[in-house]
Amino acid sequence: MAKVSYVTEKGLERLMKELEQLVTIERPKISQEIAEARDKGDLSENAEYDAAKEAQGLLELKISKLKDSLANSRVLDQSKLDTSTVQILNKVKIKNIKTGAVMEYTIVSDSEANLREHKMSINTPIAKGLLGKKVGDVTEVDVPNGKMEFEIIEISL
Repeated sequence: MAKVSYVTEKGLERLMKELEQLVTIERPKISQEIAEARDKGDLSENAEYDAAKEAQGLLELKISKLKDSLANSRVLDQSKLDTSTVQILNKVKIKNIKTGAVMEYTIVSDSEANLREHKMSINTPIAKGLLGKKVGDVTEVDVPNGKMEFEIIEISL
């Protein structure tokens, strides 16, 4: 059974554009490279041909994974999301109890995660520790270098 991934409409569009790019531009480009390398003669000692075939295999794997991801993606309607507890697509303002640092992240699917944009994957230890908590709750999260405590300051859309 494939794992369902919840995405925003913007995230789904990005995945679809990436797939279209790979299929309509990258695939024909690699096919052309293979044809050019094949035209150079003996394939048994043709490094260009081997490299192009390997690139083709990697591209086809990437296309396959992207198709699977799209097939198992479900768009969430943000208007139906609740902010009484932390859940996917919520923006969460948290305070590190030890350092006092305040951070704000939107919890998103793996495919949309980007820490530069303050989008944290739902599968990270911190996001897992925040899920289901309410404003004012303090949660202890197991991270690779120990434990961290966070207080939930605000939950919004």
